[in-house]
Amino acid sequence: MSKDYYQILGVPKSASKEEMKKAYRKLAHKYHPDKKDGDEKKFKEINEAYTVLSNDQKRAQFDQFGSGFQGGGAGSGSGQGSGGFGGFDFSGFSQGAGGQDIDLNDILGSIFGGRGGGGFGRRRKGQDIAIDLEIEFKESILGVSKKVKVSRGKNGSEEIIVNIPPGIDSGEMIRYTGKGEKIEEGQPGDLYIRIHVKKHSSLTKEGANLFAEVSIKISESLLGTKKEVEGVDGKITVKIPSGVRHGEMLRVQGKGVPISTSRSGDLLIKIIIQSPKKLSKKAKEAIQILQEEGL
Repeated sequence: MSKDYYQILGVPKSASKEEMKKAYRKLAHKYHPDKKDGDEKKFKEINEAYTVLSNDQKRAQFDQFGSGFQGGGAGSGSGQGSGGFGGFDFSGFSQGAGGQDIDLNDILGSIFGGRGGGGFGRRRKGQDIAIDLEIEFKESILGVSKKVKVSRGKNGSEEIIVNIPPGIDSGEMIRYTGKGEKIEEGQPGDLYIRIHVKKHSSLTKEGANLFAEVSIKISESLLGTKKEVEGVDGKITVKIPSGVRHGEMLRVQGKGVPISTSRSGDLLIKIIIQSPKKLSKKAKEAIQILQEEGL
């Protein structure tokens, strides 16, 4: 039966490579056979789908012919067709840099070769190690380096410096090849670090932008004012124009999440106009005058 690789990854046919990679990494982590609730069959299916869709030539052939095509020109050797991975070339499959992405050959090798299957011709490999690391909100925005102590089996513990890139989100994984369990006559496993970001008291993040709220008085909304707003790298003085409305968003360019060395997202500030619960006699008289003026 023809497989829908887009459906397997849970992405639309128009998905970009980045969207497919993000979906793949999430599913691969969820169904990895080494996890307690892992699913080896589902894991193989996910990798098969991503191997095809991440390759422009194979993706074009799949879009035209469906999953019945012959491995996108990977060869005509035995094993092609409906029986699993025949026809797909996994050699040298690695995405990105900095140890943050999953090497498909390593993952499949740990399932088959690492368990005595030998299907991929890989040497024995040590266990992968997964640890959790909590960082501050500011550190997640600007990036940071952290020292972590990792127990690497019989060889004892080792202190490793983890370089966390700017803009990382809670739940994202950073992978360091060869920093897992060390074993004799075999290659070491890998180290996976799951990042947990602490909540900020006044800031939230969405993509490359940061969001904050600032409360002002009615008089300040009418006359305009200046307010200090907490940013990730210190307080920012924001000019609030006269006539601003409740719920209006003000934009401070370049004060969000760094996108590159020369570009950052923005800080968006939501205006909250506070209404007093009680009014003095003098305040009531002043408001009545404003009312008479049509304000």
